[in-house]
Amino acid sequence: MSVSSSEPPEPPAPSGATGLRSGSLGTADIAFFVVSAAAPLTVMAGVAPLAILLGGIGAPVGYLLAGLTLAVFAVGFTTMSRHVTSGGAFYAYISRGLGRPVGIGAALLALIGYNGMEIGVYGLLASTTRDTLHTLVGADVPWLPVSLAGLLLIGYGGYRSIDFGAKVLGVLLVCETGILVLLAGGVLVNGGAHGLSLASLAPAHVLVPGMAAVLAFAFAAFTGFESTVIYRREARDPGRTVPRATYLAVGFLGLFYAFVVWIAVQAFGDDQVVRAAGKDPAGLFFTAISTYVGGWAADLMHLFIVTSVIASLLAFHNAINRYVLALAEEGVLPRPLGRIHPRHRSPYVAGIAQTVLGAAVVLAFRSAHADPYQQLLLWVNTPGMIGLLLLQLLAAIAVPCYFRRVRHTEGAVRTVLAPVLATVLLATAIALVVAHIDLFTGASAPVNVLLVAVAPAVFALGLPLAWWLRRSRPEVYARFATEPGEQTRPGADPAPGESRRTGPGQDTVHAQDTCPGQDAVPGQTPGPGQDAGPATVVAPAE
Repeated sequence: MSVSSSEPPEPPAPSGATGLRSGSLGTADIAFFVVSAAAPLTVMAGVAPLAILLGGIGAPVGYLLAGLTLAVFAVGFTTMSRHVTSGGAFYAYISRGLGRPVGIGAALLALIGYNGMEIGVYGLLASTTRDTLHTLVGADVPWLPVSLAGLLLIGYGGYRSIDFGAKVLGVLLVCETGILVLLAGGVLVNGGAHGLSLASLAPAHVLVPGMAAVLAFAFAAFTGFESTVIYRREARDPGRTVPRATYLAVGFLGLFYAFVVWIAVQAFGDDQVVRAAGKDPAGLFFTAISTYVGGWAADLMHLFIVTSVIASLLAFHNAINRYVLALAEEGVLPRPLGRIHPRHRSPYVAGIAQTVLGAAVVLAFRSAHADPYQQLLLWVNTPGMIGLLLLQLLAAIAVPCYFRRVRHTEGAVRTVLAPVLATVLLATAIALVVAHIDLFTGASAPVNVLLVAVAPAVFALGLPLAWWLRRSRPEVYARFATEPGEQTRPGADPAPGESRRTGPGQDTVHAQDTCPGQDAVPGQTPGPGQDAGPATVVAPAE
C-alpha cells in the first residue's frame, strides 16, 4: 500500500450506493488498524518497564508466550471467518456456535469492551500530551481541552473513508515502530551495556514467580488484534485478506514486543536493568534512547508516544463504529445508527454517537476531579480489556460447537484441537489478569472488584434482552447474526433430526448436532420427508 502525505479527492459513491466502501482494504491496511490499536510504542515505553521490574530479565519470553497463545486462538478464529461472514464478527461467531442468547450477550460485551478500550485512552492522550509539552517546552496545560480536542480529531477520522484512516494509521505506525527500531539499532551497534546476552531465554530467568504478572501485562498488550474480522465487508478478497492480516498482526506484535523488551534489557545489562526499571520505570526507554542514540531521539519518542495514542484511538473508534452499524442494521440498536455517509461510505452516525458518548464520560470524570491517567484511563480501560478477553474466550468455545453442526472440509486441528487448546490458554490468561488486577488499576480492593465485575454483568444482561427480543420483537431475534442471503422466519428453527440449507455456498446445518443448550440457527424448516427449498432472503433494513 502506498502512503502519501495528501489524499486525492474521493470519488462520489455510485448512485443509490449505501453500503460501506467494499474492496478498499488489503492485508497491510487491516494490519495497520489492528497493530495501531495495540499502540506498540505506548505499551513498550509505558508498561514494559513494569514487566521487567516484576519478571526480571526473562520478561521478553512472556510476550512470546502470549503471542503464541493468541496465534493458537487465531487458527480456529480465522477458520470460522471463512464460514461466517456476518458484519457482527465476534458476536456473530458466538451466536452461530453457542446460540442467540449468548450471542446477544456477546454483542453487549463487544460494545462495552471496545468502548472501554477507546474512551479510557482519552485520559492517556491527555496525560501523555501534558507530559510531552512539559518536557519539551516547559508548558503545563489542563487535561480536559486535550481530551476534547482528541475526541473531535478522532471523530473526524472516523467520519472520513476507511482508506483515509488506513493511510493515516500507516504513517503513524511507521513513526512509532521506527523510533523503537532506531533504539534497537543503537543498542545493537554499541553491543549493549556489557555485551549482548541471551540470558533472558534461560529457564532459570523465565520460571520465576513474577512471570505470571508479566503474562498478564503481555496479554493486555495484544488487545485489539482480533478486530481484523470487523473489516471483512471492506476488505479485498476477505477470505484471504482477513486471515493473513490476523496472523500478520499477532506474529508482528509477539516478535516485536519480545525483541524490544530484550533490547531494553541489553541497554542496561542483565545485572542492572531491574534496578533501573525500579528507579525510574516511566523514563527507562527515554534514558536508553538518549544514551545510545541521542537526546533528539528521546524528544522524538515523546512526540511519537502522543501519535501512538492517537493511532490507537482511531483504530478502536473505527472498530466500534462497525459493531454499532451491524447491530443497527439488525434492529437491536436504533436504525439511524446504521446510516452510511453517501460520499465517504463510513458509518458516520455511529461515529457521532460514539464521540458524544466519549465526551460525556470524559466530562463526567473531569467533573468528579478525577486524574486522567489513574482514574479515566485505568478505571475505564480495565473493564474494556476484560470484556475483550472474555469475547476471545467465548469465540474459542464457539468454534468447535459450530463445526460440529455443519458439513465442512476443515481439518480437526483447525476446528477442534486448536480451539480447545485456545480455550484453556485464554481462560488461564483471564485468570492471570484478574489475579493481578491491582497492577493494572492501582486501586483499592472494592474498586477492583467492581471493575472486574462490569464485563460479566454486561454479558449477563444479554440473556434477559434475548428473552425480551424473542417475545416482543421476534423478527429482530430471528434476524440476529444471520448470514447475508440467509432465510429467516420467526419460529422456524430446525427441529431435531432436520436440516436446512443456508444461502448459496453456505454450510448445511444439522440441528441435532448443536451444543447443549443452544438454539439452532434460523432457517426455513422443511416438512417431514421434504427437502429444503430455495432460501428466502430477509435483508437487513437499509
